[in-house]
Amino acid sequence: MGKGIHDGHRERVKQEFLKNGFNENTPPHKILEMLLFYGIARKDTNEIAHDLINRFGSVSGVFEAPVEELVKVNGVSLHTASLLKLMIPIIRFYVSEKNEKTINYTNTDDVCDFLLKQYISYTKEVFSVVSFGGNGRMLGFDVLGEGNVSEVNISIREVVETVLKRNAVCAVIAHNHPNGVAVPSNEDVAVTQNIKSALRHINVNLVDHIVIADDDYVSMAQSRLFRSIFN
Repeated sequence: MGKGIHDGHRERVKQEFLKNGFNENTPPHKILEMLLFYGIARKDTNEIAHDLINRFGSVSGVFEAPVEELVKVNGVSLHTASLLKLMIPIIRFYVSEKNEKTINYTNTDDVCDFLLKQYISYTKEVFSVVSFGGNGRMLGFDVLGEGNVSEVNISIREVVETVLKRNAVCAVIAHNHPNGVAVPSNEDVAVTQNIKSALRHINVNLVDHIVIADDDYVSMAQSRLFRSIFN
């Protein structure tokens, strides 16, 4: 009997979503409740959704929470935690694929807006390359290094191989300062100069280095302090 009640409730929630979707007035727990349908079989996920929101504060907080913390919530298995951890990578992939044909390196604001979305919720320093073709359109986004703030090992050879694989004419590199400020360090400047020099040898132009911190960024090419690197 309990199974039938849950099945009927789930079907009503699904039909309501298919008809109306979610909006700014949708309670956060309701979004999680429906998502959990696909990770928890034949069980009331409403209470679990409430527990997750209470523990992590928001839907984004749930998605960003470590697996080892998620499984501490009653009813959340490793299988369910894996489903929740899929959300942000899927969002990043969607944004990258959606913008591949529209981002142009000449529009710094668009490039930076794209990168801010790609760097959602990273708690470690991540180094990436955005490759562009002869028409200025984006060819691809590649993450080349991930680790603690002081541990990202940026391989110039890997940067060169990546832009060659993409048949790029120019490129933008980016990295983040988790829990910091979007101010390039002396090391950032040195890395930028080395990569620009290496790419010049294969006729690829490094047009910018974007430094990101939360929802803020600095374009080194637009900053008067670093503009000369890109001239």
